[in-house]
Amino acid sequence: MIRVVLPAHLRTLAQVSGEVQVQLQGPVTQREVLDALEARYPMLRGTIRDQVTYRRRPFVRFFACEQDLSHEGPDAPLPDAVASGAQPLLVVGAMAGG
Repeated sequence: MIRVVLPAHLRTLAQVSGEVQVQLQGPVTQREVLDALEARYPMLRGTIRDQVTYRRRPFVRFFACEQDLSHEGPDAPLPDAVASGAQPLLVVGAMAGG
């Protein structure tokens, strides 16, 4: 099981509390995790990534194992600790302002 921590507003939208889990068959990549997440919680489609280009939305970041994975390719393998379920993939809403 892959563990995913969503920001509060997306947990509210998905009607979940705490972290969510998705099951993957095959490689553990950002694309596969997000595909499984959107399949399980269809109301999240378009909130984390654009549904035409599949690019990460502005102000959304991905972290795992104390690393910023936001600029990694969608098919790059996620860290082994995420693949094993030992660590979660964090989806974080970035803040901006002045």
